[in-house]
Amino acid sequence: MNSEDNFSHLVLVRHGQSEWNAKNLFTGWKNPGLTEKGLEEAKITGGKIKEQNIVFDIHFTSELKRAQLTGEIILSEIEQESLETVKNIALNERDYGELSGLNKDESREKWGEEQIHIWRRSFDQPPPGGESLKDTADRVIPYFEKVIEPVLNEKKNVLICAHGNSLRALVMHIEKISPEEIVKIEIATGEPIFYKFQNKKFIRT
Repeated sequence: MNSEDNFSHLVLVRHGQSEWNAKNLFTGWKNPGLTEKGLEEAKITGGKIKEQNIVFDIHFTSELKRAQLTGEIILSEIEQESLETVKNIALNERDYGELSGLNKDESREKWGEEQIHIWRRSFDQPPPGGESLKDTADRVIPYFEKVIEPVLNEKKNVLICAHGNSLRALVMHIEKISPEEIVKIEIATGEPIFYKFQNKKFIRT
């Protein structure tokens, strides 16, 4: 908590490389672990966060182990292992429905390059049985507003370890980015996103 400062810190982290990322598979709500590279990415991320000397008050993550393990490694690296962790399905990755578990190249052969591109990069077109980015945002943003923002309003520092699309939805909300632009933005692994929160406004640092 910031006793002498009039702002709070928010740090967003995408999980390290998963076993299915390495195999070029659509993952979504499936639950693979991290690769050796993913474990190393989490450690590197922890090192970058440690350089900022932020003492967190709470850690939010999804119900998927690749995000949870990334958070555990980061908390170990910054020596805050005892930090309270809240797991919630609202922060889960976008559900890829029938694409989940399929190789991305094989999926293009089955449905066509153009259709796969539409499902992956449009804002409101979900794959069969799955979620669009809009659907993902419709569960992530209300949870953020109802549960996480009140914590930030109390001048408490928050770490969120989640997924490419759930974080993309958050960045869209926080930075007021249009749906047309957010689909072009990639959330990289191993690169924490830092914000200061003051007077109900976020400043990317």
